[in-house]
Amino acid sequence: MSEIASIHGMRVWDSRGNPTIEVEVALADGSTGRAIAPAGASRGTREAVDLRDGGTALRGMGVQKALDGIARHVAPALRGLDGLDQAAVDAALIDADATALKENLGGNAMVATSLAVLHAAADHAGKPLWRHVADSYDCAPKLPLPEIQIFGGGAHAGGRVDIQDFMIMVPGAASFDEVMEITNEVYFAAGDIMAQRGKLAGVADEGGWWPQFDSNEEALETLVAAIEKAGEKPGDRVVISLDIAASEFGTDGKYRLSLEDRDLDSSGMIDMLGRWIDSYPIASIEDPLGEDDPKGMAEFTRRFGGRVQIIGDDYLVTNADLVREAISQGACNAALIKVNQAGTVSESIACFDAAVKQGWGAIVSARSGETEDVSISHLSTGLGCGQLKVGSFTRSERMVKWNECLRIQRDLGKDSFVQGAPLAQTWWGKQKS
Repeated sequence: MSEIASIHGMRVWDSRGNPTIEVEVALADGSTGRAIAPAGASRGTREAVDLRDGGTALRGMGVQKALDGIARHVAPALRGLDGLDQAAVDAALIDADATALKENLGGNAMVATSLAVLHAAADHAGKPLWRHVADSYDCAPKLPLPEIQIFGGGAHAGGRVDIQDFMIMVPGAASFDEVMEITNEVYFAAGDIMAQRGKLAGVADEGGWWPQFDSNEEALETLVAAIEKAGEKPGDRVVISLDIAASEFGTDGKYRLSLEDRDLDSSGMIDMLGRWIDSYPIASIEDPLGEDDPKGMAEFTRRFGGRVQIIGDDYLVTNADLVREAISQGACNAALIKVNQAGTVSESIACFDAAVKQGWGAIVSARSGETEDVSISHLSTGLGCGQLKVGSFTRSERMVKWNECLRIQRDLGKDSFVQGAPLAQTWWGKQKS
């Protein structure tokens, strides 16, 4: 009774007001699952492609082509398959599309379908999604350590600052609740400081403050001041995490910092970030060099991989083969897991497995265009991956995911929180040991 009986897609809307896709899957016994595709603004060139209508209507962002594909190709290909066999379902999706980047059916249609099947299987099993994931993939569920944006930049804030995300992590917290409390204090302290200094322009795509800084480093200085204003000692319970998103302003090892009107080569970028690591309590850096700069990424990892977590996002695009390639290059020591970047649940799990088998960190992540979908809260917990990145501490499409973790904590217990475990190999973990 677990065969897929029906698949229906419909147009809904994301946090940026753009059309996106919701898919509902029903199994033969009446079990159902529903999921919504997120969308990124900062995208790697090798990640799954959303299928959009083009033209002038809805600024070309319509999804009718993708919805037609669900009705004409996806539903016939999956109907009758065992909804409990996620690998077989995803393989059928991949075969139906038959392109490397999901260009025919669209990564948006495929990820919504793949996740909806996962939800339906959990419903069939009578389990919350996190427990179904843990049982299906033989993982020990753990509540993740949040990575929470305080200032938005780059593609998330009109390019006002070059660096995309200035975030905090609270590895010194004793529970998920305590992370939320401390983040609240830091977030609003940062807003107060910026307002007092005339540096506040509003709220960015992911809920972080939209800054009017005069340099990228001013954001770091302000973030340290906010941590202190919140009553915390920077680098003690609270540390800084950065998403450089260097591919957004770099090509072929050349990087343009528009805010500061200066150009850097790979060596210059590495040196600049190294000075920041020396000067600020930074425990994690994502995409410090561009996706087309493997030598730079390997050199950055060689120099700083023992001091900070180095995450590949655009560099790895949730692709197991690229993780293995990066391992051979000596590049990165952690992988960002974005299900829509891969296109299916199974491909995302394969990337996660490739990373953790190497001893890397893994971070399940949202996108800048999000909805009320809470799948990633359950995935991060069920996989026991240790870290979750969903944006900032405002906007309902962000808070719904943090709040879902609190509900999961109620079931798992406060001792299920990983605390500082994901950062145990960084300077933060070493100074605590």
